[in-house]
Amino acid sequence: MVKQKIEFIKVKDLILWTENPRDPINPEASDQDIVDLALNEHSSKWNLQKLAKEMGSHYDFSELPTVVFHEKKPIVYDGNRRIILGKIKHQYVSTNGAKKIDILEFPEEIPCNVCSKEVGLKNIYRKHAESGSWQALERDIFLHKHMNEEKSNFLIIEESTGIISLNKSMNQGFVKKELFNDDALKKIGFEIKKGVLTSKHSQDQAQNILMDVAQKVNKKKINTRHSRGKILSVLDPDSKEIISLNKRKPLKSVNIAVTVIAKKTQEKNEPKKQIQSRRTKNSKNDLFGGIIYLKHGVVSDLYRDITDLYNYSLKEKGSLSNSFPSLIRMSLRLLCEAAAIDSNKDMDKYIKSHFANAKTSLDKDVKTTLSSHNINEGSIRQLLHIGAHNYTASKNIEITIAISIILGGMLSISHGKENST
Repeated sequence: MVKQKIEFIKVKDLILWTENPRDPINPEASDQDIVDLALNEHSSKWNLQKLAKEMGSHYDFSELPTVVFHEKKPIVYDGNRRIILGKIKHQYVSTNGAKKIDILEFPEEIPCNVCSKEVGLKNIYRKHAESGSWQALERDIFLHKHMNEEKSNFLIIEESTGIISLNKSMNQGFVKKELFNDDALKKIGFEIKKGVLTSKHSQDQAQNILMDVAQKVNKKKINTRHSRGKILSVLDPDSKEIISLNKRKPLKSVNIAVTVIAKKTQEKNEPKKQIQSRRTKNSKNDLFGGIIYLKHGVVSDLYRDITDLYNYSLKEKGSLSNSFPSLIRMSLRLLCEAAAIDSNKDMDKYIKSHFANAKTSLDKDVKTTLSSHNINEGSIRQLLHIGAHNYTASKNIEITIAISIILGGMLSISHGKENST
Protein backbone atom coordinates (compact mmCIF):
# COMPACT_ATOMS: atom_id res chain seq x y z
CA MET A 1 0.00 0.00 0.00
CA VAL A 2 1.28 3.45 -0.98
CA LYS A 3 2.10 5.48 2.11
CA GLN A 4 1.43 9.20 1.97
CA LYS A 5 -0.21 11.59 4.39
CA ILE A 6 -1.09 15.24 4.76
CA GLU A 7 0.95 17.18 7.31
CA PHE A 8 1.06 20.90 8.10
CA ILE A 9 4.66 22.13 8.00
CA LYS A 10 6.00 25.63 8.59
CA VAL A 11 7.31 27.34 5.45
CA LYS A 12 10.50 28.33 7.25
CA ASP A 13 11.25 24.62 7.99
CA LEU A 14 10.76 23.39 4.42
CA ILE A 15 14.02 22.88 2.49
CA LEU A 16 14.22 23.48 -1.26
CA TRP A 17 15.35 20.50 -3.36
CA THR A 18 18.80 21.03 -4.85
CA GLU A 19 18.16 18.28 -7.42
CA ASN A 20 15.09 19.89 -8.92
CA PRO A 21 15.07 18.80 -12.61
CA ARG A 22 14.13 22.34 -13.61
CA ASP A 23 17.52 23.62 -12.47
CA PRO A 24 19.74 21.25 -10.46
CA ILE A 25 22.37 22.89 -8.28
CA ASN A 26 25.22 21.83 -5.99
CA PRO A 27 23.80 19.46 -3.32
CA GLU A 28 25.42 21.63 -0.65
CA ALA A 29 23.58 24.75 -1.84
CA SER A 30 21.37 26.62 0.63
CA ASP A 31 17.83 27.85 0.10
CA GLN A 32 19.26 31.31 -0.50
CA ASP A 33 21.55 29.96 -3.24
CA ILE A 34 18.56 28.41 -5.02
CA VAL A 35 16.52 31.61 -4.67
CA ASP A 36 19.39 33.66 -6.10
CA LEU A 37 19.53 31.30 -9.07
CA ALA A 38 15.76 31.45 -9.58
CA LEU A 39 15.60 35.24 -9.39
CA ASN A 40 18.73 36.27 -11.22
CA GLU A 41 20.69 33.80 -13.34
CA HIS A 42 17.89 31.50 -14.53
CA SER A 43 14.77 33.59 -13.91
CA SER A 44 13.22 32.54 -17.24
CA LYS A 45 13.26 28.90 -16.10
CA TRP A 46 11.45 29.62 -12.84
CA ASN A 47 9.00 32.37 -13.87
CA LEU A 48 8.27 33.30 -10.25
CA GLN A 49 6.62 36.61 -11.14
CA LYS A 50 4.17 34.80 -13.43
CA LEU A 51 3.41 32.16 -10.78
CA ALA A 52 2.73 34.82 -8.13
CA LYS A 53 0.24 36.48 -10.49
CA GLU A 54 -1.44 33.14 -11.29
CA MET A 55 -1.81 32.32 -7.58
CA GLY A 56 -4.05 35.36 -7.18
CA SER A 57 -5.20 36.77 -3.87
CA HIS A 58 -4.72 33.69 -1.69
CA TYR A 59 -2.78 30.45 -1.35
CA ASP A 60 -4.75 27.46 -2.67
CA PHE A 61 -4.56 24.57 -0.19
CA SER A 62 -5.65 22.11 -2.90
CA GLU A 63 -2.20 22.39 -4.52
CA LEU A 64 -0.03 20.43 -2.11
CA PRO A 65 3.77 20.45 -2.18
CA THR A 66 5.31 16.96 -2.23
CA VAL A 67 7.67 16.56 0.72
CA VAL A 68 10.11 13.72 1.47
CA PHE A 69 11.89 13.59 4.80
CA HIS A 70 15.64 12.98 4.58
CA GLU A 71 16.18 11.87 8.15
CA LYS A 72 14.52 14.82 9.92
CA LYS A 73 14.78 17.33 7.08
CA PRO A 74 11.58 18.00 5.04
CA ILE A 75 12.78 18.32 1.43
CA VAL A 76 10.38 19.83 -1.11
CA TYR A 77 10.42 17.45 -4.09
CA ASP A 78 7.58 19.22 -5.89
CA GLY A 79 6.30 22.73 -5.36
CA ASN A 80 9.65 24.49 -4.96
CA ARG A 81 8.48 27.60 -6.81
CA ARG A 82 5.53 28.09 -4.46
CA ILE A 83 7.72 27.55 -1.41
CA ILE A 84 10.20 30.15 -2.70
CA LEU A 85 7.35 32.66 -2.90
CA GLY A 86 6.38 31.81 0.69
CA LYS A 87 9.94 32.22 1.92
CA ILE A 88 10.21 35.58 0.13
CA LYS A 89 6.85 36.74 1.56
CA HIS A 90 7.92 36.00 5.13
CA GLN A 91 11.51 37.18 4.56
CA TYR A 92 13.13 33.82 5.25
CA VAL A 93 15.26 34.51 2.17
CA SER A 94 16.38 37.72 0.51
CA THR A 95 15.67 38.83 -3.07
CA ASN A 96 19.09 40.56 -3.13
CA GLY A 97 17.96 43.46 -5.27
CA ALA A 98 15.99 41.39 -7.80
CA LYS A 99 12.78 42.77 -9.28
CA LYS A 100 10.03 42.92 -6.65
CA ILE A 101 7.49 40.10 -6.72
CA ASP A 102 3.99 40.93 -5.53
CA ILE A 103 2.79 38.13 -3.25
CA LEU A 104 -0.58 39.04 -1.74
CA GLU A 105 -1.09 36.23 0.79
CA PHE A 106 0.87 33.19 1.93
CA PRO A 107 0.30 31.27 5.20
CA GLU A 108 3.26 30.57 7.45
CA GLU A 109 2.22 26.93 7.77
CA ILE A 110 0.86 24.91 4.87
CA PRO A 111 -0.45 21.38 4.20
CA CYS A 112 2.05 19.09 2.44
CA ASN A 113 1.84 15.63 0.88
CA VAL A 114 4.47 13.78 2.92
CA CYS A 115 5.54 10.49 1.35
CA SER A 116 8.48 8.17 0.72
CA LYS A 117 11.12 9.06 -1.82
CA GLU A 118 9.89 6.37 -4.22
CA VAL A 119 6.30 7.62 -4.12
CA GLY A 120 7.43 11.24 -4.36
CA LEU A 121 9.48 10.58 -7.49
CA LYS A 122 6.63 8.68 -9.16
CA ASN A 123 4.21 11.49 -8.38
CA ILE A 124 6.60 14.09 -9.78
CA TYR A 125 7.17 12.10 -12.97
CA ARG A 126 3.44 11.65 -13.56
CA LYS A 127 2.74 15.31 -12.92
CA HIS A 128 5.53 16.88 -14.95
CA ALA A 129 7.08 14.46 -17.44
CA GLU A 130 3.87 12.93 -18.71
CA SER A 131 1.96 16.21 -18.74
CA GLY A 132 4.59 17.94 -20.86
CA SER A 133 5.57 20.65 -18.35
CA TRP A 134 9.17 19.43 -18.50
CA GLN A 135 11.24 19.72 -21.65
CA ALA A 136 12.92 16.70 -23.21
CA LEU A 137 16.30 17.16 -21.50
CA GLU A 138 14.84 17.66 -18.01
CA ARG A 139 12.77 14.50 -18.46
CA ASP A 140 15.82 12.44 -19.48
CA ILE A 141 17.93 13.79 -16.61
CA PHE A 142 15.18 12.86 -14.15
CA LEU A 143 14.75 9.34 -15.57
CA HIS A 144 18.47 8.61 -15.39
CA LYS A 145 19.25 10.25 -12.08
CA HIS A 146 16.16 9.32 -10.09
CA MET A 147 14.46 6.41 -11.88
CA ASN A 148 17.63 4.40 -12.62
CA GLU A 149 17.13 4.39 -16.41
CA GLU A 150 20.09 4.36 -18.81
CA LYS A 151 21.18 7.66 -20.29
CA SER A 152 19.38 8.54 -23.51
CA ASN A 153 21.29 9.58 -26.64
CA PHE A 154 19.95 13.06 -25.96
CA LEU A 155 21.50 13.21 -22.48
CA ILE A 156 24.80 11.68 -23.62
CA ILE A 157 25.13 14.28 -26.38
CA GLU A 158 24.35 17.08 -23.93
CA GLU A 159 26.91 15.86 -21.39
CA SER A 160 29.57 15.51 -24.11
CA THR A 161 28.98 18.81 -25.87
CA GLY A 162 26.53 21.13 -24.06
CA ILE A 163 24.91 21.80 -27.45
CA ILE A 164 21.33 21.36 -26.16
CA SER A 165 21.47 23.62 -23.11
CA LEU A 166 23.27 26.28 -25.16
CA ASN A 167 20.57 26.26 -27.83
CA LYS A 168 17.11 26.38 -26.25
CA SER A 169 15.39 25.41 -29.49
CA MET A 170 17.23 22.06 -29.40
CA ASN A 171 15.48 21.03 -26.17
CA GLN A 172 12.49 19.54 -27.95
CA GLY A 173 11.02 16.08 -28.24
CA PHE A 174 11.27 15.96 -32.03
CA VAL A 175 15.00 16.82 -31.89
CA LYS A 176 15.55 13.95 -29.48
CA LYS A 177 13.43 11.46 -31.41
CA GLU A 178 14.14 12.43 -35.02
CA LEU A 179 17.54 14.16 -35.15
CA PHE A 180 19.42 12.34 -32.41
CA ASN A 181 18.16 8.80 -32.83
CA ASP A 182 20.64 6.07 -33.81
CA ASP A 183 19.93 6.16 -37.55
CA ALA A 184 19.99 9.96 -37.85
CA LEU A 185 23.26 10.19 -35.91
CA LYS A 186 24.91 7.59 -38.16
CA LYS A 187 23.96 9.64 -41.23
CA ILE A 188 26.01 12.58 -39.95
CA GLY A 189 28.96 10.53 -38.69
CA PHE A 190 28.12 10.00 -35.00
CA GLU A 191 27.22 6.95 -32.93
CA ILE A 192 26.55 6.19 -29.27
CA LYS A 193 28.76 3.30 -28.20
CA LYS A 194 28.32 1.90 -24.68
CA GLY A 195 27.04 5.20 -23.39
CA VAL A 196 29.76 7.29 -25.08
CA LEU A 197 29.35 9.73 -27.97
CA THR A 198 31.69 8.74 -30.80
CA SER A 199 32.34 10.37 -34.15
CA LYS A 200 34.20 9.84 -37.41
CA HIS A 201 35.13 13.52 -37.41
CA SER A 202 37.86 15.52 -35.74
CA GLN A 203 36.85 17.51 -32.67
CA ASP A 204 36.62 20.75 -34.65
CA GLN A 205 34.60 19.12 -37.42
CA ALA A 206 32.25 17.49 -34.90
CA GLN A 207 31.66 20.87 -33.25
CA ASN A 208 30.88 22.52 -36.57
CA ILE A 209 28.46 19.80 -37.68
CA LEU A 210 26.56 19.81 -34.39
CA MET A 211 26.37 23.60 -34.47
CA ASP A 212 25.11 23.39 -38.04
CA VAL A 213 22.32 21.09 -36.83
CA ALA A 214 21.52 23.56 -34.03
CA GLN A 215 21.45 26.47 -36.47
CA LYS A 216 18.99 24.67 -38.73
CA VAL A 217 16.70 24.02 -35.74
CA ASN A 218 17.14 27.61 -34.49
CA LYS A 219 16.17 29.00 -37.90
CA LYS A 220 13.35 26.44 -38.31
CA LYS A 221 14.92 24.97 -41.43
CA ILE A 222 13.98 21.71 -39.79
CA ASN A 223 11.06 21.37 -37.38
CA THR A 224 7.87 19.38 -36.89
CA ARG A 225 6.53 20.72 -40.20
CA HIS A 226 9.59 20.99 -42.40
CA SER A 227 12.22 18.39 -43.37
CA ARG A 228 11.20 15.98 -40.61
CA GLY A 229 13.68 13.11 -40.38
CA LYS A 230 15.89 14.65 -43.08
CA ILE A 231 18.79 15.86 -40.96
CA LEU A 232 21.47 15.39 -43.63
CA SER A 233 19.54 17.14 -46.41
CA VAL A 234 19.29 20.48 -44.57
CA LEU A 235 22.95 20.80 -43.54
CA ASP A 236 25.34 23.26 -45.17
CA PRO A 237 27.35 21.95 -48.15
CA ASP A 238 30.62 22.04 -46.21
CA SER A 239 29.08 19.88 -43.46
CA LYS A 240 27.84 17.39 -46.04
CA GLU A 241 31.27 17.32 -47.61
CA ILE A 242 33.03 16.60 -44.32
CA ILE A 243 30.52 13.83 -43.59
CA SER A 244 31.13 12.30 -47.02
CA LEU A 245 34.92 12.52 -46.72
CA ASN A 246 34.96 10.86 -43.30
CA LYS A 247 32.56 8.00 -44.07
CA ARG A 248 35.22 5.30 -43.87
CA LYS A 249 37.10 6.74 -40.90
CA PRO A 250 37.00 4.91 -37.55
CA LEU A 251 34.83 6.13 -34.70
CA LYS A 252 36.47 7.80 -31.72
CA SER A 253 35.04 9.31 -28.54
CA VAL A 254 33.92 12.92 -28.59
CA ASN A 255 34.24 15.14 -25.54
CA ILE A 256 33.92 18.74 -26.64
CA ALA A 257 34.46 21.43 -24.05
CA VAL A 258 31.21 23.30 -23.37
CA THR A 259 33.10 26.62 -23.37
CA VAL A 260 34.30 25.96 -26.93
CA ILE A 261 30.80 25.14 -28.14
CA ALA A 262 29.46 28.23 -26.32
CA LYS A 263 32.00 30.51 -28.00
CA LYS A 264 31.39 29.06 -31.44
CA THR A 265 27.61 29.12 -30.96
CA GLN A 266 27.81 32.79 -29.99
CA GLU A 267 29.93 33.56 -33.07
CA LYS A 268 27.50 31.72 -35.33
CA ASN A 269 24.52 33.51 -33.78
CA GLU A 270 26.00 36.96 -34.33
CA PRO A 271 23.94 39.29 -36.55
CA LYS A 272 24.40 38.64 -40.25
CA LYS A 273 25.85 42.09 -40.81
CA GLN A 274 28.76 41.39 -38.44
CA ILE A 275 29.54 38.12 -40.15
CA GLN A 276 29.56 39.77 -43.55
CA SER A 277 31.85 42.58 -42.38
CA ARG A 278 34.48 40.05 -41.28
CA ARG A 279 34.42 38.42 -44.72
CA THR A 280 35.22 41.55 -46.72
CA LYS A 281 38.92 40.82 -46.29
CA ASN A 282 39.71 39.08 -49.57
CA SER A 283 43.48 39.52 -49.69
CA LYS A 284 44.05 35.93 -48.57
CA ASN A 285 41.00 34.52 -50.31
CA ASP A 286 42.08 34.95 -53.93
CA LEU A 287 41.80 31.92 -56.18
CA PHE A 288 45.12 30.01 -56.18
CA GLY A 289 46.29 32.39 -53.43
CA GLY A 290 46.96 35.10 -56.03
CA ILE A 291 48.70 35.19 -59.40
CA ILE A 292 51.07 32.31 -60.16
CA TYR A 293 53.47 32.25 -63.11
CA LEU A 294 53.55 29.00 -65.05
CA LYS A 295 55.56 27.98 -68.07
CA HIS A 296 53.80 27.97 -71.43
CA GLY A 297 51.58 24.96 -72.14
CA VAL A 298 48.22 23.29 -71.52
CA VAL A 299 48.48 23.62 -67.72
CA SER A 300 49.15 27.35 -67.92
CA ASP A 301 46.32 27.83 -70.40
CA LEU A 302 43.84 25.99 -68.16
CA TYR A 303 45.01 27.93 -65.12
CA ARG A 304 44.47 31.25 -66.91
CA ASP A 305 41.06 30.20 -68.22
CA ILE A 306 39.92 29.20 -64.71
CA THR A 307 41.22 32.47 -63.27
CA ASP A 308 39.38 34.46 -65.94
CA LEU A 309 36.21 32.49 -65.24
CA TYR A 310 36.53 33.20 -61.52
CA ASN A 311 37.14 36.93 -62.08
CA TYR A 312 34.11 37.01 -64.37
CA SER A 313 32.00 35.43 -61.62
CA LEU A 314 33.09 38.14 -59.17
CA LYS A 315 32.30 40.90 -61.65
CA GLU A 316 28.92 39.48 -62.67
CA LYS A 317 27.97 38.02 -59.30
CA GLY A 318 24.59 39.72 -59.24
CA SER A 319 23.50 38.19 -62.54
CA LEU A 320 24.78 34.64 -61.96
CA SER A 321 23.08 31.83 -60.06
CA ASN A 322 24.30 30.47 -56.73
CA SER A 323 25.39 27.35 -58.60
CA PHE A 324 28.04 29.13 -60.67
CA PRO A 325 30.89 28.34 -58.20
CA SER A 326 30.36 24.67 -59.12
CA LEU A 327 32.01 25.37 -62.46
CA ILE A 328 35.13 26.70 -60.74
CA ARG A 329 35.31 23.73 -58.38
CA MET A 330 34.86 21.16 -61.15
CA SER A 331 37.58 22.79 -63.25
CA LEU A 332 40.16 22.35 -60.46
CA ARG A 333 40.14 18.58 -60.91
CA LEU A 334 40.65 19.01 -64.65
CA LEU A 335 43.61 21.29 -63.95
CA CYS A 336 45.16 18.87 -61.46
CA GLU A 337 44.74 15.96 -63.89
CA ALA A 338 46.35 17.99 -66.67
CA ALA A 339 49.32 18.83 -64.44
CA ALA A 340 49.70 15.17 -63.45
CA ILE A 341 49.57 13.94 -67.06
CA ASP A 342 52.04 16.62 -68.13
CA SER A 343 54.34 15.38 -65.35
CA ASN A 344 54.01 11.74 -66.51
CA LYS A 345 52.27 10.80 -63.26
CA ASP A 346 48.80 9.76 -62.19
CA MET A 347 46.96 12.18 -59.92
CA ASP A 348 47.79 10.34 -56.68
CA LYS A 349 51.52 10.34 -57.39
CA TYR A 350 51.42 13.96 -58.51
CA ILE A 351 49.77 15.04 -55.25
CA LYS A 352 52.11 12.89 -53.17
CA SER A 353 55.13 14.40 -54.92
CA HIS A 354 54.23 18.04 -54.36
CA PHE A 355 51.62 18.49 -51.60
CA ALA A 356 53.99 18.60 -48.61
CA ASN A 357 56.43 21.04 -50.24
CA ALA A 358 53.57 23.24 -51.41
CA LYS A 359 52.13 23.37 -47.90
CA THR A 360 55.42 24.50 -46.36
CA SER A 361 55.34 27.60 -48.55
CA LEU A 362 51.99 28.74 -47.12
CA ASP A 363 51.60 31.12 -44.19
CA LYS A 364 50.09 30.09 -40.85
CA ASP A 365 46.61 31.52 -41.57
CA VAL A 366 46.28 29.63 -44.85
CA LYS A 367 47.47 26.40 -43.22
CA THR A 368 44.79 26.89 -40.57
CA THR A 369 42.20 27.38 -43.32
CA LEU A 370 43.26 24.12 -44.97
CA SER A 371 43.04 22.30 -41.65
CA SER A 372 39.59 23.68 -40.83
CA HIS A 373 38.30 22.34 -44.14
CA ASN A 374 40.04 18.97 -43.68
CA ILE A 375 42.29 19.54 -46.71
CA ASN A 376 45.38 17.36 -46.43
CA GLU A 377 47.46 15.08 -48.61
CA GLY A 378 45.12 12.19 -47.98
CA SER A 379 41.84 14.03 -48.59
CA ILE A 380 42.52 16.42 -51.46
CA ARG A 381 42.07 13.84 -54.20
CA GLN A 382 38.67 12.90 -52.81
CA LEU A 383 37.77 16.58 -52.45
CA LEU A 384 38.61 17.13 -56.11
CA HIS A 385 36.60 14.04 -57.02
CA ILE A 386 33.57 15.16 -54.98
CA GLY A 387 33.78 18.62 -56.51
CA ALA A 388 33.57 17.14 -59.98
CA HIS A 389 30.64 14.82 -59.26
CA ASN A 390 28.71 16.21 -56.29
CA TYR A 391 26.74 19.20 -57.52
CA THR A 392 25.64 20.43 -54.08
CA ALA A 393 29.03 20.14 -52.37
CA SER A 394 30.84 21.89 -55.22
CA LYS A 395 28.90 25.12 -54.62
CA ASN A 396 30.90 25.89 -51.47
CA ILE A 397 33.23 28.66 -52.64
CA GLU A 398 35.31 28.77 -49.44
CA ILE A 399 36.42 25.15 -49.82
CA THR A 400 36.99 25.74 -53.54
CA ILE A 401 39.34 28.64 -52.82
CA ALA A 402 41.17 26.66 -50.13
CA ILE A 403 41.72 23.75 -52.56
CA SER A 404 42.88 26.15 -55.26
CA ILE A 405 45.50 27.68 -52.96
CA ILE A 406 47.26 24.38 -52.24
CA LEU A 407 46.85 23.36 -55.89
CA GLY A 408 48.44 26.66 -56.90
CA GLY A 409 51.39 25.84 -54.66
CA MET A 410 51.81 22.43 -56.32
CA LEU A 411 51.57 23.95 -59.80
CA SER A 412 54.23 26.51 -58.92
CA ILE A 413 56.57 23.64 -57.98
CA SER A 414 55.83 21.40 -60.98
CA HIS A 415 55.12 23.97 -63.69
CA GLY A 416 56.56 27.26 -62.44
CA LYS A 417 58.44 29.32 -65.01
CA GLU A 418 61.70 28.82 -63.17
CA ASN A 419 61.16 25.09 -62.58
CA SER A 420 61.30 22.06 -64.82
CA THR A 421 58.73 19.26 -64.74
